[in-house]
Amino acid sequence: MSAPADGPMWLDGRPVTPAELAALALYDFGHFTTMTVERGRVRGLRLHLNRLVDDCRTVFGADLDPDRVLAVLRAAVGSAPAIPTTTVRVTIFDPSLTVAGPVDVPPRPRVLITTRPAGAGPTTPLRLRSCTYQRDLPAVKHTGLFGAVRQRRLARAAGFDDALFITADGHILEGPTWNVGFAVDGEVRWPAGPCLSGVTRRLVSAAAEAAGLRCRSAPVPLSELTGGHGAFVTNASVGVRAVAAIDGTPLADAPLVRRLGELYAAGHGDPLDRN
Repeated sequence: MSAPADGPMWLDGRPVTPAELAALALYDFGHFTTMTVERGRVRGLRLHLNRLVDDCRTVFGADLDPDRVLAVLRAAVGSAPAIPTTTVRVTIFDPSLTVAGPVDVPPRPRVLITTRPAGAGPTTPLRLRSCTYQRDLPAVKHTGLFGAVRQRRLARAAGFDDALFITADGHILEGPTWNVGFAVDGEVRWPAGPCLSGVTRRLVSAAAEAAGLRCRSAPVPLSELTGGHGAFVTNASVGVRAVAAIDGTPLADAPLVRRLGELYAAGHGDPLDRN
């Protein structure tokens, strides 16, 4: 069974009702992961499942069965090779949750699947505006997106493509829905600090290291960026996308950034029907 890319939302393997979405809409308490299904394959499928399991313990204090998640995912999007490329969000939330008593009853996390066409978005290098901001509980990919989306909105209203989060002392962290990396002296440098370790970031690192490239995490002060640095962002929707400038400072068109994009694009993903 498969759902169209813009078809119904699925809760535990069946279409969800509006009443079941009320807690998520009103209280926005949950966590998620976003993946791209390409002809029945998902890059880093087990990493996505592991993220959901780990985050469920953090958010709900409950165990989540990854095999149940995978079964619901298969039912919602199918695994036939001919299906179109689809962006899939798997959200874990509890429809019975209330603000008045979020721990009054044992949590019962449910699996919500939403899908949309994975359209070919812009690929031109990004122009970023820095802002002092840190997501709440940054190691978890949770549904509390108000602050992050607000910073994106402010950046675009100011004429930039997106926001870049930095600490109060000027160290780069991440973006609203992506990780940022830098090409420095022939190596891949990920900013150290409180941010999400994204699945695509980990896949890019693995591909780079397999190709003999060095990757490491280290502090990246915004003040030390120069035109000699290359930069890029990563997430499941864009893969690897170059950054043209930060706060109007042009960055290098680094061959290493293009190489990372090629290495990531060469991956085939894990089949949904064999995990």
